[in-house]
Amino acid sequence: MSPLITRVLSTRAGYGLTILRVFVGIVFAAHGSQKLFGWFGGGGLAGTAQFMESVGLAPGTLMALLSGGTEFFGGLALIIGLLARPAALGLSVLTLVAIFSVHIHNGLFMANNGYEFALALLGGALAVLLEGAGKLSADRAITR
Repeated sequence: MSPLITRVLSTRAGYGLTILRVFVGIVFAAHGSQKLFGWFGGGGLAGTAQFMESVGLAPGTLMALLSGGTEFFGGLALIIGLLARPAALGLSVLTLVAIFSVHIHNGLFMANNGYEFALALLGGALAVLLEGAGKLSADRAITR
């Protein structure tokens, strides 16, 4: 196995990060399914595209596909711990875009559509990015 692949898949983390990774992955996958498929009361691709255009992220359909796909497939990757670091990197970038394009002007708290929740998800994604997927992960199984 190449040194680069080994570094990407390696983990220093224990069971605690495994738990964090799975829960954060569930939230991201659920949000992505709202954007892509309209599940859980989401707007689906058309509704998400319209929203993206309204906040200045154009073209809306492409942005909806990119954000929904990153959340859904990145969330699934976190849940199983496969390519967790690349998934966490994509999710971190996506979350920063969401914070600065949608939430930052509303303050911190969720009650005002602030960035509180996105900030918590960003923290979870950054922890996975820095520490790896944890003991119970596909990444760890592959590197052994």
